[in-house]
Amino acid sequence: MGLRTMKRRRRENKTDYKLRLNLLKSGIPRIVVRRTNKYFTVQAVESTEAQDKVIAGVTSKELLKNGWDAKAGGSLKSIPAGYLTGLLLAKKLKKGKFIIDLGMARTLSGSRVFSVVKGLIDGGLEISADEKVFPSEERLNGEHLKDDVKAMIGKVKEKLK
Repeated sequence: MGLRTMKRRRRENKTDYKLRLNLLKSGIPRIVVRRTNKYFTVQAVESTEAQDKVIAGVTSKELLKNGWDAKAGGSLKSIPAGYLTGLLLAKKLKKGKFIIDLGMARTLSGSRVFSVVKGLIDGGLEISADEKVFPSEERLNGEHLKDDVKAMIGKVKEKLK
């Protein structure tokens, strides 16, 4: 028996096929969370016969329209930015039951990708997740950041609610 060639997307560390298959088998629409070098991309995706269809999507870049100050503010891939991006998508979708697809992202508790999940849940979506993995409330609200950044995060949060 010879060696088996890995699929291209697996070789490139882009797709975990085993995980994807289990997510698709559930039949529940999923929310795909990806972090790029600058932003978060969060999309609600429905799959029919392995054909993915994006229902709604937001990037953390959209926070700029909601009062996030690009010059004074922190990074758009920080924990508070992730949380607010999650809130933004939840506001678009209004309600529903979803599962989270973190893809190849490392799942360390308290990490940035989980701040997005917390935002989605606080926004009113039905997602099963363990409270232990979320970043602390202080970090979500930017308490660890400079005062002007903290105030800006508070303003954006009020606008999204």
